[in-house]
Amino acid sequence: MRIMVMDGQGGGVGRSLLEALKERFPEAELIAVGTNATATANMMKSGITSGATGENAVVYNSKRADVIVGPVGIVMADAMLGEITPTMAAAVASNDAKLILIPMSKCHATIVGVESRRLGEYIAEAVDEIAENCF
Repeated sequence: MRIMVMDGQGGGVGRSLLEALKERFPEAELIAVGTNATATANMMKSGITSGATGENAVVYNSKRADVIVGPVGIVMADAMLGEITPTMAAAVASNDAKLILIPMSKCHATIVGVESRRLGEYIAEAVDEIAENCF
C-alpha cells in the first residue's frame, strides 16, 4: 500500500498524519509530498524516508499512490495562500487513488455539515478510514 501525504505551508498537518500512519501501518510505503521545501522538510521529521517537493512531485506521486491524504485544500486551485497550483489540484483530484481530506478552516471554502473538531481528532479519523477501507 502506497500512501501519499501532501501538505503545504509549514507541513505540520502532514507531519502529524505521517506520524500516525507510520505507527498504525508500519508496512505501508509512506511518501511525503510538499508544495514547498519547508513543508517537505517538516514532514520528513516524522521519520519516513521518502519525500519530494513541488508541482512535478505532486503530479508524479499522485499517479502512483493508492491513497492520498492531506488538507482539503490540496484539491482546490490556489488554496494554501496560492501554493496549490491548478495542475497540482487536478493531479490529486483526477486519479484513481482513494482521497482522504482533512477539513481545514484556513482554506477558502467552507464545507457545510462538517463538525468543528480538533485537528488530532480529524487525523485519527483519517487513519481509521484508511484502515477500514483501504487495507
